[in-house]
Amino acid sequence: MMADFDRRTGPLYAILGYGAWGLFPLYWKQFDGIASLEIISHRMAWSLLFLLGLLALRGRWTDFLEALTHRRSLLLLLLSASLLAVNWGLYIYGVNSDRVVETSLGYFINPLVTVLLGVIFYGERFNRAQTLAIALATTGVGFFILQFGQVPWIALGVAFSFAFYGLLRKKIAIAPLIGLAVETLLLTPLGLVYLTQLQVNGDGNFLATPWLTLLFIASGAVTALPLLWFNNAAKRLRLSTLGLFQYMAPSIQLLLGIFVYGEAFTQAHGITFGLIWLGLLIYAISTQLTPTTIKPSSGES
Repeated sequence: MMADFDRRTGPLYAILGYGAWGLFPLYWKQFDGIASLEIISHRMAWSLLFLLGLLALRGRWTDFLEALTHRRSLLLLLLSASLLAVNWGLYIYGVNSDRVVETSLGYFINPLVTVLLGVIFYGERFNRAQTLAIALATTGVGFFILQFGQVPWIALGVAFSFAFYGLLRKKIAIAPLIGLAVETLLLTPLGLVYLTQLQVNGDGNFLATPWLTLLFIASGAVTALPLLWFNNAAKRLRLSTLGLFQYMAPSIQLLLGIFVYGEAFTQAHGITFGLIWLGLLIYAISTQLTPTTIKPSSGES
């Protein structure tokens, strides 16, 4: 019964998480002209407050405090939090160094790395249709890399850091909400030091305008909810299935870039986009025809 429940709710959590990440540009565009590091630091601080509020509402303080006493889990969460920080840092560097295309490519490569980790660490196997689907997606990404014309080290860093983050979170036996709260707690102190220095020096943007202040505060929920949904999906789905859901975010961002922000849609984009979504369609149909039994998970949030 639990496995059947996980199979139904896992895809929903994946759609919520990756759908939100795909729509992120609409939100972060509101911070035009503000340094990315300041934005990230606010995301950390307000995410922690948001998650602590959720813990209070759900009466999970005891579980949270207990998690802080488990040495092995705490070390693993420190590692996963570090991977998350690396992922954010590479993204910031890519954007600030005018390498946005290479950065976005990382989110197309990331699902393939996730699928590969599922094979290596969980022995996940595919039928012929699923193998074809993964091959199509891989071909699409490979073609885009060839068109890019150089080794995309930022993209590879973004892809591998988040893929290993997902792998670690799947392995850690802790409820998603508790684990994310601990991760955020581990990340926040450095962000607070930086923000305090900015405000003392008069360079901070917090309280500059009511609208900007509201955006900073809301960034906590905007950051935490998709990560919470992602962690719930990671607990319930095979890594290979989760990996293919990940194409939602860059695909939505691509559509926003074309139809909202007027960016160019090249032939390389068209071929990559078409192959990836054809692979997703084949994989989805194959999964429905031959559903996979998964182990019950600690899926509570």
